[in-house]
Amino acid sequence: MADKFDIIIVGGGPGGYVAAIRAAQLGFNTALVEGKHLGGICLNWGCIPTKALLRSADILHLMQHGSDYGLNADKVSFDLAKIVKRSRDVAAQLNKGVQFLLKKNKVTVYDGYGQLDSKKQVIVSKDKKQIATLTGAHIILATGARARELPDYKPDGKLVWTYHEAMIPETLPKKLLVVGSGAIGVEFASFYNALGVEVTILEIAPQILPVEDAEIAAMARGLFEKRGMKIHTNVKLGKLTKGKDSVTLDVTIGKETQAMTADRLIMAVGVVGNVENLGLETLGIKTDRNCIIADEFSRTNVKGIYAIGDVAGAPMLAHKAEHEGVICIEKIAQESKKGGMEKAHITPLNKAQIPGCTYCSPQIASLGMTEEQAKQAGKKVKIGRFPFVGNGKAIAMGETDGMVKTIFDDKTGELLGAHLIGAEVTELIQGFVVAMGLETTEAELMETIFPHPTLSEMMHESVLSAYGKAIHI
Repeated sequence: MADKFDIIIVGGGPGGYVAAIRAAQLGFNTALVEGKHLGGICLNWGCIPTKALLRSADILHLMQHGSDYGLNADKVSFDLAKIVKRSRDVAAQLNKGVQFLLKKNKVTVYDGYGQLDSKKQVIVSKDKKQIATLTGAHIILATGARARELPDYKPDGKLVWTYHEAMIPETLPKKLLVVGSGAIGVEFASFYNALGVEVTILEIAPQILPVEDAEIAAMARGLFEKRGMKIHTNVKLGKLTKGKDSVTLDVTIGKETQAMTADRLIMAVGVVGNVENLGLETLGIKTDRNCIIADEFSRTNVKGIYAIGDVAGAPMLAHKAEHEGVICIEKIAQESKKGGMEKAHITPLNKAQIPGCTYCSPQIASLGMTEEQAKQAGKKVKIGRFPFVGNGKAIAMGETDGMVKTIFDDKTGELLGAHLIGAEVTELIQGFVVAMGLETTEAELMETIFPHPTLSEMMHESVLSAYGKAIHI
């Protein structure tokens, strides 16, 4: 006998569990299928526990530079096992929180892996045994993504790491190679660098942080190098040789090839959607480059089947997944005349307004178009910049490295992009997110009063700078 539900969600990460809770709130009988860990990679092995590691690294850095603040801290040291344990404890606490929320909202959770058997049926299996058959009018696929593997550089869990092994080291390597300089790569590079590891970043693209504004990426590179990291761009990877407790990677930079030896190698070359073993081929659900194709309301080409989160494509960010999940559920509710959503206005996700945050040291946050993208789109732009060194709060904090950069359409005053690097910019970016979402122009931003002394004043000054009205530069 099949267990019957209104909505079945396969995958319990940020998109899946949020969608399940919203569905239950709107009166749907909801099932959630998750075979590994509620909260997904983000909560258990990604966004959250990495921030716990980086917090420890930031505090260590402050303690080591206590004299800059008139403080004495002799023989500063750290306990790697306790740092890792704290990170795992943070993840465990939040995992329990997700379990509580699902139970509170009366979502039925199945501990297993889901596979489509038909347009309205999911087979749930665990340890190669079928444990349940679920039927429902709507099936949402939220199976997330995993670390991309390159054939000649496959992680082995010992010498060649993914983010998983990098989060739970038993001992610190003396030398570390990081292949890839996206968010995952530079965050781990920052963490290990702060703990005294000799870190080298290798990037095949012309700049590190390839998706970021070129000016911000260049400043980041300079600040990383100032902290002792070695960085190489435009590299070509060659042969990887594994020793007993070390790796040697042949790397071509320009016309020169050199062998780089380190204790460990982190492969941080992106992620790919988990589209395998879902039964997509049986139903003819369309995919593209390891992601499920879905429309603005997360509908696939097969009626009644939806896809949200990382498996539905870029940007592969937890906050994008959560937002997609809510929109998907509310659209289903509207069409089903459920939960009073019949006359609701449901706005599709605008991917151009999704902020990106990287929690390296210094932090990086971005929104909208880069300067190059705006110019390529044919926009005549006004660019504003304000340095951290010109801000009173930043000086008082001892955080003078960084910049706020804003990009406006010269004709309309539309905020096209905002790009920040420096202390706490991952918190500041939300001000620009709200501004862009409300279609705020430069006029409203210039007229807005920002509190003093705060880091947020730099946002105001950057806008003023774009129009030649900056006071403090």
